[in-house]
Amino acid sequence: MASLTAVVQTSQSGPSLSSKKRNGTMTQRRSRLWDSNVLLFLSLASMLHCAAADGKMLVLLDNFNIRDTHSIFFRSLADRGFDISFKTADDPSLSLIKYGQFLYDHLIIFAPSVEGDPLRELGSECGIEFDEEKTSVIDHHNYDVSDAGEVSRIRFRSAPSVSGLQTLTSDPCRLQHTLIVADPEILMKAPTIVGKPTNRPVLFKGVGMVADPENPLVLDILTGSSTTYSFFPDRPISQYPHAVGKNTLMIAGLQARNNARVVFSGSLDFFSDAFFNSAVQKATPGSQR
Repeated sequence: MASLTAVVQTSQSGPSLSSKKRNGTMTQRRSRLWDSNVLLFLSLASMLHCAAADGKMLVLLDNFNIRDTHSIFFRSLADRGFDISFKTADDPSLSLIKYGQFLYDHLIIFAPSVEGDPLRELGSECGIEFDEEKTSVIDHHNYDVSDAGEVSRIRFRSAPSVSGLQTLTSDPCRLQHTLIVADPEILMKAPTIVGKPTNRPVLFKGVGMVADPENPLVLDILTGSSTTYSFFPDRPISQYPHAVGKNTLMIAGLQARNNARVVFSGSLDFFSDAFFNSAVQKATPGSQR
């Protein structure tokens, strides 16, 4: 599933998020998931090892099935000492603050269908821009052997003939290659954030991002390779992609000046049991499983 996901770690200090000022109109447009008096910061507790491994954590879900399909991830958090509560993102009783105090220390958002695109808006405020809906990160050189691509017939309209008529023709085109095998070498070189170095690749299937080059607080945690790009996987490329090469971000973060940590992931599948348990093999000659 190509989707936006996030985990939130609240900050008790000042309201500084980035060098950019917050846009009041944008805040008003957010869905009821966000309290206008609460400033939330996204942090990926599974990857930001410097985050305190304890505290109350709220997990907001599209539905409770995600609690089962992503049980390994949630179990790992519980084993690290987090006190986890689960709610649906549209729960009418949802409250994040009471009597001026945060009710939770961390917030995970696994709810890609939340109305109002609050994660995209928050990402924009943090200097991170997501690609359009239904786009995916694509790499025809670094994809899993199980993703052999699909042959689609791309229909296009020819130029007008002498008679003034246009005809529809179609050509076969192999597309997809969206199940990305990310080499550990392209992870951010920061053990404090991503843990000890490993030779194990990871699977990613989701939306790509780009970072504001003028925001020095943005962290490129997991990037694409030189052959990666972001586009609609079922369409021929008709314009320059939103993200190309190593500028394509799959996981990005930000640490604000008040030490609040923010991480955005373009994939919900990234945290799933299916991905954690999957054998990984690049679809290139000589690759091992």
